[in-house]
Amino acid sequence: MMLARSPLAARLAAAMSASRPSLGIVSGHVSAVSGLRVEAVGLSRHVVVGDRVTLKPRAGRPVVAEIVAFTGDRAQMLTFAPLAGLGPGCVAEIELRPDGARRSGLPVSDGWIGRVVDPLGMPLDGLGPLQAGPPRDLRAEPPLATLRARLGPRLDLGVRVLDLFTTCRDGQRLGLFAGSGVGKSTLLAMLARHTECDVVVLALVGERGREVREFIEDDLGPEGRARTVTVVATSDTPPLMRREAAYAALTIAEHFRDQGRSVLLLMDSVTRFCFALREIGLSAGEPPATRGYPPSVFAELPRLLERAGPGLEPASPELRPGQITGLFTVLVEGDDHNEPVADAVRGILDGHIILDRQIGEFGRYPAVDVLRSLSRAVPGCNTPEENALTRRARGIIALNVEMADLVRLGAYQQGSDPAVDEAIRLAPGIEALLRQERDERTPRDESFAQLRLVLAGPETHLP
Repeated sequence: MMLARSPLAARLAAAMSASRPSLGIVSGHVSAVSGLRVEAVGLSRHVVVGDRVTLKPRAGRPVVAEIVAFTGDRAQMLTFAPLAGLGPGCVAEIELRPDGARRSGLPVSDGWIGRVVDPLGMPLDGLGPLQAGPPRDLRAEPPLATLRARLGPRLDLGVRVLDLFTTCRDGQRLGLFAGSGVGKSTLLAMLARHTECDVVVLALVGERGREVREFIEDDLGPEGRARTVTVVATSDTPPLMRREAAYAALTIAEHFRDQGRSVLLLMDSVTRFCFALREIGLSAGEPPATRGYPPSVFAELPRLLERAGPGLEPASPELRPGQITGLFTVLVEGDDHNEPVADAVRGILDGHIILDRQIGEFGRYPAVDVLRSLSRAVPGCNTPEENALTRRARGIIALNVEMADLVRLGAYQQGSDPAVDEAIRLAPGIEALLRQERDERTPRDESFAQLRLVLAGPETHLP
């Protein structure tokens, strides 16, 4: 597959086109260009934050910008393309429409399944134009909390360690916290291929350009790609494009959720989304606060993450409520799981999955730290017998970790403590159960059956 990238200006123009009649063009001009920011005068009486403006450089194609702030009568804008050719006096135009809309919606349709798109809804896979549907607002509000449906039944993720120890319900939101190179992209690909759902929406926000094709073709594969809409904004794109990738992914997921479907939303990563928000906020003149992040970053996070989850409760009990099950990766800086973005995301979501570098170095993948991971939906969705199994397994893992150094040094004598003897005997079988190849899928019920056998004794034969 070749990721065919048309000129950015042409894609922006196509994304902004609409069939609605125009009331006319309002023109101003650029007054200053500084860093990522462009200032324009002559538009302030007609525009609001979020409007998109066309800038006409002295040379080259028009550039589309978005208004992010105002200073007096000057509109502060960031562009979706490089600033080359822009300077004071360049024309800034906005087209007014009867309904007051200045930005185009995302024309999502069922024909987007299996396609790779950019945040503006333009194809990146060389497979021709996308089928267009009615435009949807990129900044939609989440369903009213009191009218949302409840979480659905247990969702079979097909990954043993997650199904056993962080059991997920349809419509739940989980964070996947990991440092770089610990296997989170591979785990996301496993979830995209193995999870029992109707549609997968995958957002690659700020991804390395070299890795996009490898991830789609090798990790996701034909099976995963056939039911996935992939939204891509690579690390070299302007911050507005990287930010828009997250909004576009939620908008696409909401399209399928509103049809009553079960949607799996995978976003990699929320951290890069916050990096883009930080660049936008600082360029707009916001003061840096927590570790350089302006306050708007932490105000925007819940607005994005709350859009995932259950849809509205259907009018009839016979109808199935749509659900967006979200798994959002967080790239923790320096493996610090208490850094600001990780701390904020953990407080918003319904559970967290921790990938540990040391576990990966020992050769066990997925490198999920069972003791530090949790799902807040577990007590209400597993049976009492299953909860007892996982509690016992957690206790064995914890005790084995606590005694590991003493056992290696020979300071523990077998028979001194029956609980420690049991942990030493059963822990290797549990570790073997948690190890899973990326092309291997295990149904949830089978995972619990295997755990039951492992806890019955060391003679268990694992696949």
